Amino acid sequence: MIKIDNAKKVYNNEVGIGPLNITIPKAGLTSLIGPNGAGKSTTLLMIGRLLDMDEGQIQVANMDIAKSKSEDLAKILTILRQENHFVTRLTIRQLVGFGRFPYSKGRLTNEDEAIISKYIDFLGLSDLENRYLDELSGGQRQRAYVAMVLCQETEYVLLDEPLNNLDVARSVQMMEHLRNVADEFGRTILTVMHDINFAAKYSDRICAMKDGKIATFGTVEEVMNGEILTDIFETKIEIIDGPYGRVAIY
Repeated sequence: MIKIDNAKKVYNNEVGIGPLNITIPKAGLTSLIGPNGAGKSTTLLMIGRLLDMDEGQIQVANMDIAKSKSEDLAKILTILRQENHFVTRLTIRQLVGFGRFPYSKGRLTNEDEAIISKYIDFLGLSDLENRYLDELSGGQRQRAYVAMVLCQETEYVLLDEPLNNLDVARSVQMMEHLRNVADEFGRTILTVMHDINFAAKYSDRICAMKDGKIATFGTVEEVMNGEILTDIFETKIEIIDGPYGRVAIY
C-alpha cells in the first residue's frame, strides 16, 4: 500500500500542499482528480521521490521513500511525469528498454528482451518499435513512455496525465490497457486524471483534491456525487447513471 502521513510541500507563504494523510490500498487503479492547481501532480511527484517533502513521511510497500536506496525503490516503484526529455534519436525499442535498467544495468539479457517485446506488443507498438521518437505522433510517444514504465515491472506504477496527447479513441485504449495491467498483473496504479468520467469508468478508487488538500477519497460510487464534485470544482456538476456507470455532466 501507499501510506502518506502529514506530508507537506511549501513553496511560499501562500502556496503549499498538505498536510496530506491517506492510505491507498495495494492493487487496483486509483485516480487523483481535481481542478488545476489542486496539488495532484505535486502529490504524485512526492510519492515518486522526484520532489522532496518539507514535512511528513511517505511509505510505499512499507519502504520509507526518503530513506530507501534508489536502486531498491526502482524495483517496486516507477513514475511517468508529464514532461519527458529523452533523446529523440532513440527508437521505441531503445526507449522501452530503459525500463529494464534497474535489473540489467544496461546489459540486456534474453529475458529482458522478451519483457521489452511483451510491453511493446501490449501497447500496440510492434509495427513501430524501430521508429525514432521524433518520427512519432504525440500519442505514439505517450504510449511508448507508458510501455517503458510498465517494462520496469514494478508493483507500483505512478502516471501523471497518461492521456496527454491522446484522442478519445486512444484514451479509451490506454485506460483499457491500464485496467488490464491492474487486473491481470496485480499492479497498483496511481494516476493523475484530468477527465472525471475516464476516472469514474476505469478506477477502483478516486481521490479528489482541492487547494492542496485531499477533499475526499473513496470508491467511484462514493466520490461521483454531484454535490461533492460541484464543491470541489466550483462549477455545477450533475451525476447520471449511464449504461457504463456514473457520468458527470457539466
